[in-house]
Amino acid sequence: MEYRTGNQGKIIVAKFDDGDDVLSGISDIVKKEEIRCAFFTLVGGMKGGSFVVGPQDETMPPKPMWRDLKESHEIFGNGTIFWEGDTPKIHFHGSYSKGDSVRAGCLRKDSQTFLITEAVIVEIQGIDAKRELDEKVGLPLLKFY
Repeated sequence: MEYRTGNQGKIIVAKFDDGDDVLSGISDIVKKEEIRCAFFTLVGGMKGGSFVVGPQDETMPPKPMWRDLKESHEIFGNGTIFWEGDTPKIHFHGSYSKGDSVRAGCLRKDSQTFLITEAVIVEIQGIDAKRELDEKVGLPLLKFY
């Protein structure tokens, strides 16, 4: 285990409207605000998206199991933002529910808002961390400097 300590910086509250792409919107915000490290919370509705529900088995690199949202769902969850090169990499795990069906996983693409989704982004200052490709795992993992 490794860890670093930092301080809270800017706090941003964002509202995404029906049809907005949440992941790209958060990426746009942190670029504009020049935020290099952050955590965030999402709550609201989503009607489209693709998320990973785990690896197919325990081999490396892992083969992801994908699931899609194809209609409106309630969502909430937490994520982190650290950059890989010139790109903010968003790592969000959330729950997605409709009726009695509740699923959870790592939202990775096509995050389309239903009605409204709210985000609270909290900047972390004083930590030098980035995402770098881990050859064994095949994913960009967190690395401290």
